Amino acid sequence: MYLSREDFQSIRDLINRETGLFFDEKKTYFVTNRLSKRMEEISCDNVKDYIHILNYDGEEFSTFVDSLTINETYFFRDYPQLRMFAEEILPLVCEEKRKKYNKTLRIWNAGCSTGEEPYTIAIILLEMIKDIYSWRVEILGTDINRKALKMCRKATYGERSLKDVPLEYREKYFIPCQEQDQDKYKIKNEIKKYVRFEYLNLNDGLRLQRIKNVDFIFCRNVLIYFDPKSCKEIVNSFYNSLNKGGYIFLGSSESMSRISAAFKLVRLNSGLVYIKE
Repeated sequence: MYLSREDFQSIRDLINRETGLFFDEKKTYFVTNRLSKRMEEISCDNVKDYIHILNYDGEEFSTFVDSLTINETYFFRDYPQLRMFAEEILPLVCEEKRKKYNKTLRIWNAGCSTGEEPYTIAIILLEMIKDIYSWRVEILGTDINRKALKMCRKATYGERSLKDVPLEYREKYFIPCQEQDQDKYKIKNEIKKYVRFEYLNLNDGLRLQRIKNVDFIFCRNVLIYFDPKSCKEIVNSFYNSLNKGGYIFLGSSESMSRISAAFKLVRLNSGLVYIKE
């Protein structure tokens, strides 16, 4: 399938306007591939006709965006950063909260994909907070991909997702599936009860304003898909959502320095993290 530069730019600009996601011309092949598959699925053989559909059919637009935003993820991804969170940061935050008789924790995973990351965070909390059952804990996972969110709620994963899960945790927090889902594992309700999922377009500033009193934000390998203007707006919303003293975790290839000066960069034994002073 051939996609002209003009048509690619029309699709790119529509997606950017509605979602903040930005696909440069290096992604032309990727977008063309997803476009071709989707047009075939709905029996549309004209690119301009499909662009018209994208402009006026919200459901089809969401389905197409879903096809562009399925990202590979797995449990305990970027382990060094998670170790820093678990062993250096979380104990300090919990200690301060106990002093104030405030045993609440709110964590937001922005761009949760298929759910491995927020469930990983829940496992870490259960392992690190010995009196976890006396705390009020909420882990919010949000994503723009509705198909991925269905997988989050199903909470069933294959060996590829579990490749870095220690055997002890696999036996403790996962249930082997039977019959048709052999070689797959389901998250135990003990973990699921701490996590909830919502559809969220990070370009929706009004919706982001309603997420408040957050202690930790995990937004790893997400901002790289947004244009600079959208990044600044999203990070500003993150800042407003965080409690004073709250932390934000970005991907290893991402930096806050080019986006915002609002956060303080802190160097810990295991790495770097940003904090709202």
